[in-house]
Amino acid sequence: MTTLYGISNCDTVRKARKWLEARGVAFEFHDFRKQGLEADKVEHWCNRVGLDKVLNKRGTTWRQLPDEIKTTTDATALQALMVEQPTLIKRPVLELDDGRVEVGFKDTDYAALFD
Repeated sequence: MTTLYGISNCDTVRKARKWLEARGVAFEFHDFRKQGLEADKVEHWCNRVGLDKVLNKRGTTWRQLPDEIKTTTDATALQALMVEQPTLIKRPVLELDDGRVEVGFKDTDYAALFD
């Protein structure tokens, strides 16, 4: 089953959900703010697309972190931080049945995946 991960009040997640629904793509929505995330899921995403693509350094949550955390290059520590504070993850994260992972939403990228 294709799964869309994000938070329900995020505009970009809403756009992705509407895009998928309009094209009849069967998917499950996982609100990681309400339902949480497992460390192995975040690790899988980082292994598939890279830590820099998964970690949202442009958001408020990142900007509010202490400088010593923001300067770390320890991937394991940053992944643990994303599990602890899921709003540090770029949204949405789309995980397809075949294991592919897409981070963020662009209708052209989604069209290439499903059309």
